[in-house]
Amino acid sequence: VIGTCRHFAVLSCALLRYRGIAARARCGFATYFQPGQGLDHWITEYWHDRDGRGVRIDSEILGQTVLEEPRDLRPGEFLTGGEAWAAFRRGGLDAATFGVYGTDNWGPAEIRGNTIKDLAALNKVEMLPWDEWGRMTASYQGETGADYDELLDTIAAVCAADDPAAVADLYARDELRVPPGLIG
Repeated sequence: VIGTCRHFAVLSCALLRYRGIAARARCGFATYFQPGQGLDHWITEYWHDRDGRGVRIDSEILGQTVLEEPRDLRPGEFLTGGEAWAAFRRGGLDAATFGVYGTDNWGPAEIRGNTIKDLAALNKVEMLPWDEWGRMTASYQGETGADYDELLDTIAAVCAADDPAAVADLYARDELRVPPGLIG
């Protein structure tokens, strides 16, 4: 199958949902492809009833030797956009080491973008990795300020709390919701 990590994540998410398993795609960064780097990546997270917890799986690398257990990613092996943003804001990671492999797209703007894309994905709007909306373009061009970073702090906190109603309410804001022209 030829596709991006996002295609693998969305397809595995759809197959899990078809089997009646609660699942969602997540946008963020994998720390297991290149030592010392967080690479732009999508995975699937599903609810495991027996264990009573969410399990993160990287279906793109199943059957490969990249990780010992891609069926149950350990903490820190994948960071959602919001997790990476929160770690960056508290000084726990160097944003210059987070970005898109093989490009010049590295740093806080990439983390901001994946934070917003993960919010959309939690609302079952799984965008393509290169899609931009709202103030993302301005952020990628270094034209946002403290107010935008504070908004990202809120997004990271709401996504981490995993309250579906709060996630939906935040995503309903015009500046965060994917515009109709990008969907469909």
